[in-house]
Amino acid sequence: MKIAIPKERRAHEARVAASPETVRKFVGLGAEVVVESGAGAGAKYADAAFTEAGAVIAADAAAALADADVILKVQGPLLAGEQADAEDEVGLMKQGAVLIAQMLPLQHRAVVEACAERGVTVIAMELMPRITRAQSMDVLSSQANLAGYKAVLDATAEFGRAMPMMMTAAGTLAPARVFVLGVGVAGLQAIATARRLGAIVAATDVRAETEEQVKSLGAKFVKPDIKESGEGGGGYAKEMSAEYLQAQAELVHQTLTRQDIAICTALIPGRTAPTLITEEMVHDMKPGSVIVDLAVEQGGNCAVSKAGEVVDCNGVRVIGHHNYPSRIAVDASALYAKNVFNFLSPHIDKDSKALVLDWEDKTVSGTLLCRDGRIVHPLLTGERTCNG
Repeated sequence: MKIAIPKERRAHEARVAASPETVRKFVGLGAEVVVESGAGAGAKYADAAFTEAGAVIAADAAAALADADVILKVQGPLLAGEQADAEDEVGLMKQGAVLIAQMLPLQHRAVVEACAERGVTVIAMELMPRITRAQSMDVLSSQANLAGYKAVLDATAEFGRAMPMMMTAAGTLAPARVFVLGVGVAGLQAIATARRLGAIVAATDVRAETEEQVKSLGAKFVKPDIKESGEGGGGYAKEMSAEYLQAQAELVHQTLTRQDIAICTALIPGRTAPTLITEEMVHDMKPGSVIVDLAVEQGGNCAVSKAGEVVDCNGVRVIGHHNYPSRIAVDASALYAKNVFNFLSPHIDKDSKALVLDWEDKTVSGTLLCRDGRIVHPLLTGERTCNG
């Protein structure tokens, strides 16, 4: 079995889908591993590190992907013309190859269709079901953890004050106040990081179940006085009623006027990110305040955020960096590589050393986009699953 790890060619991507550690493990399972030269540069993995782990270095994508049975990527492949000077990566894959990546199929449906037409089997790692057995394969959680951490560090870099309370001979500095909107994995890590830096932290989420988690980290939970749960399938949030959203908006507006930093992390799978901070709310924040919008690439939680920019709005700095996990690429790559290995290794036959996917395994059926030339996932076919 030949496993290929090509360079990531999508914009703003510095991660790589394998580490020297996981390459060594794949080689130990009997696989031939080919890494495109320079694939690990953004994650500080030199070609020599992959060679020492047992990989072969290929000069370019064509050489790496030629006859590859399994292709590991962080993001989905490019089609010709999709980016400036982009070559058709799908066209370099052989029929019957298995592609494992974060595909974002709703945003990149044309890529999925091209893979199906090519006869490539596609596994979308971001669709990994949230079941206990799959926790070690959950790329969204591993990457969101780092994003939440990095978001707080970026906020402090833009913030013109210290985070903790400081008592000095010249006087006492008050601690910064941080407000986290959305208490998923990224939000919880943002709370923990801000607390470690000495800030006073508050958080809100439509899922009442998160209140205990917020309080366990030493933060205050802020919620409207309306009994409605936002708990959706798989631990994600669902869309709320108009009445709840109005009450939440008023509460967020009131809370923001007292904050120094806001970290926005709210996402609804398959939908545009909800707008939680309006332009009016930004104008009512204190000059010098900072907003970090982790949802900016899915439409944004803040009305004035712009993807790839730091916007100054009435003295408030609104950060909308691209691809937060890639901003901490060394650790993000190491964790992603482990997620992929944990998913793939149980399906490598010990005798034949070949990949034998168990189509009934929920980690496979839940992530499978294409098989035998057809798009099969309900997310794209429109079919309803048993849990809706």
